Amino acid sequence: MSVINTNIQAIAGARNLNHSQEMLGRSLARLSSGSKIVNPSDDAAGLAVSEKLDAQGMRVKAAGTNVQNAISYVQTTDGFMAGMTKILSRLSELGILAKDVTKNSGDVDLYQQEFVALQDQLRATIGGPTSEIGGTADIDTPLGAFNGITLFGSNPAGRSVTIGQAVGQTMTISESNLRTGSMLDVISQDASGNYNLTATDPDAIQKITDAIQHVATQRATLGASQSRLELASTTLQVENENLASAISRIRDVDVAEESTQYARYNILVQSGTAMLAQANQTPQSVLKLLQG
Repeated sequence: MSVINTNIQAIAGARNLNHSQEMLGRSLARLSSGSKIVNPSDDAAGLAVSEKLDAQGMRVKAAGTNVQNAISYVQTTDGFMAGMTKILSRLSELGILAKDVTKNSGDVDLYQQEFVALQDQLRATIGGPTSEIGGTADIDTPLGAFNGITLFGSNPAGRSVTIGQAVGQTMTISESNLRTGSMLDVISQDASGNYNLTATDPDAIQKITDAIQHVATQRATLGASQSRLELASTTLQVENENLASAISRIRDVDVAEESTQYARYNILVQSGTAMLAQANQTPQSVLKLLQG
């Protein structure tokens, strides 16, 4: 049917051209942003899933940071105790030297001076109030601290570390209390500020040996905690990698595939524009009928 008022071919051509232009715009937006989901309507379900995975990934990264900080905490504690072991070993050596019958009283006094100096170092590192370690003054800011946290005080509950992104995924680092037991025998003072243990005490070697064992036991416990923390850190890294891969499959555009789609829609827009121009010329044939 030949009509002038309504050009059905032009309307259809304009509709097809608009659709091609819309798809071309979407393809261009995906390529320029690198994202497969530019608008929620592109993949509503995929967007919802990726948002949840993204939040989970952020929690995993945060847990990873917590674990790394906890490892640093454990390593710092162990470093201090390694130094204590060296001090205790030297104390035991001084205790033996002070028992040398060929040494005069002046020589023994020199050994005792070093003995006290090393005890001072242990005491300053461990710290604590006079009610726990004796002496004349509290040591409120001991050398053995990490970010303001005292390392060698009483903490029966230990320190809970978040090692996963879900609720309840925690582990506990046991306390390293060196203000009791064998170590206390080495660093405790009387009410006058004098040490209860001297280099010449008959049981000095035994008490120092027990203190070395005390520290060694604490280090072994910390070592077990560090092993678990390092395993948790590795697990979190793998989990974060897998989450990133899952999010990428949902969100990230496949450039090769999208480039092919872009070329297709670009050709459709060009051909659609040309065909719309041809469709707009159709009424010209009707004019020829009127001219005849």
